[in-house]
Amino acid sequence: MNDKKTLFINNIEVEYTDEKTVLEVIRNNGFDVPTFCHRPDLTQYGACRMCIIEQDGKWIQASCTMPPREGIRVETNSTKVRKIRKTILELLLANHKRECLTCEKSGNCELQKYATEYGITDIRFPKLEEKDYAVVDDSNPSLVRDSSKCILCGACVRACSEFQGHSVLGFANRGSNTVVQPMNGRCLSDVDCVYCGQCQAVCPTGAISIKSAIDKVWDVINDKTKKVVVQFAPAVRVALGEEFNLEAGENTIGKIYAAARRLGFDLIFDTNFSADLTIMEEGNEFVKRLTKGEKLPLFTSCCPAWVRYLETQHPDLLGHLSTCKSPQGMLSPVVKEFLPKYYEGYKKEDIVVVSVMPCTAKKYEATREQLKGETDLVLTTQEFARMIKTAGINFKNLKDEEANSPFGKYSGAATIFGASGGVAEAAVRSAYYIVTGEELTNIDFVEMRGVDATSRTKDAIVDIKGTKVKVRVVSTLKEAEKSIQELKAGKSDFHILEVMACPGGCVNGGGQPTSCLDATIKEKRAKGLYTEDKNLAIRKSHKNPDVLKLYEECLGSIGGEKAHHLLHTTYSDKFKGSYKDIK
Repeated sequence: MNDKKTLFINNIEVEYTDEKTVLEVIRNNGFDVPTFCHRPDLTQYGACRMCIIEQDGKWIQASCTMPPREGIRVETNSTKVRKIRKTILELLLANHKRECLTCEKSGNCELQKYATEYGITDIRFPKLEEKDYAVVDDSNPSLVRDSSKCILCGACVRACSEFQGHSVLGFANRGSNTVVQPMNGRCLSDVDCVYCGQCQAVCPTGAISIKSAIDKVWDVINDKTKKVVVQFAPAVRVALGEEFNLEAGENTIGKIYAAARRLGFDLIFDTNFSADLTIMEEGNEFVKRLTKGEKLPLFTSCCPAWVRYLETQHPDLLGHLSTCKSPQGMLSPVVKEFLPKYYEGYKKEDIVVVSVMPCTAKKYEATREQLKGETDLVLTTQEFARMIKTAGINFKNLKDEEANSPFGKYSGAATIFGASGGVAEAAVRSAYYIVTGEELTNIDFVEMRGVDATSRTKDAIVDIKGTKVKVRVVSTLKEAEKSIQELKAGKSDFHILEVMACPGGCVNGGGQPTSCLDATIKEKRAKGLYTEDKNLAIRKSHKNPDVLKLYEECLGSIGGEKAHHLLHTTYSDKFKGSYKDIK
């Protein structure tokens, strides 16, 4: 049966099948229209009206909310349409802070892009006076909110609600006084924001941006009294290349190491190494809990946004959270404690650890009271790319280099940490060995994989010599909340709960290159990680010889006293109660 139908776009007959909107049909057939509020992974909103089209020479419609109908004629660039779009842009710019050259999003701003494309060189409307409620909120370590740059597209509000179920951001006031802000105009540091950065990832302007640590990193690199060590998270390797016109998912880790050396970092290590370390500790922790039947299910603790969510919303469940630090949190103290053992001239007090992460919440994690002084500075993938560009390094032409020893070797299990399901899959690969003493032969748990919107909750059952272990994998805190409610109602039957706050996992983290306009990008990044995993000689964390050497020479036994001191942490009850009584 042929379900194809046809309509006309700019007098060209095109086919469509299951597209839900005219916008999808337009983009699937070689045309495009501008959008601000439309994001493929969010509900359709129709607020900005930039995607308007002219239907049958009579009606102006928003294509992002308009269902396709057979035989209609759509004009995407008629005189009327272009005039309306230009007027919309002028009105937005009249109410917008226009110091574009000094804006964090300059060169990556959709408003700036469309103003250029539509030739907006003069604005007919007077610039509105800056409202007294316009604020710059840089009170937290991860994000900066500048309400004078907000165009009220609502993308951040929907991301917070639809991804995290949290609704930290919302609309306040009416008419020309409308503004997006946290409740009662508070700072992000004063509400239960988890700093995941998905709000800034979908923001088309500089209204929400990443709080930069670039200048601080340059300062320590140029301080000759410091030894500056850098580590790179798994997901960075399959996304950073996009900033240099390489394909999404292309693994550029060799070039990343080379770029880091040219930037002046003294030593380059890989967070994948400590991801293997995390599995050794977390796998051991899980097996102990499973044996005793205590504090199950085990919650993974690699995602700092998830950790903060539990601390602020469900502190009664903190006992389920693995005490293991995240891979970033493990490598930093290991480097400071043991690097002098391997490198002459390195002193603990002179070592500065910089981490490059796909995640804005990692900046927050580094400031946690329990982890202060371990990871000194955190850069996102975007920030590291800017440093490469500033330094005039031709990234595409760099020859691959290796990380330094002894914290640079890693397994395929560590690489897949960057995708939703990867932590649980890596844990199972080693937990099987810890329990049985035998190696698992089939280690590809495809049922735990998937990063698109249809696979945000996945269940898998692993048979460990007759013991059925049920693993649940979720991405987004909204999905995690459903599992929490199951647990509290006594209806859960899973033994491990892996949670990543960003949809699709770290590959789609709030600090990665912009991907909100193309829902397939995170899938390509995840594929890049699984490809590296498949091609590596070592694919299980407990087979990493450098990790085993670290235990033998420095840490002692897995889960032992020294390992526990350096690699595990505690959590805090940060529950503030309801806001309903706040005046």
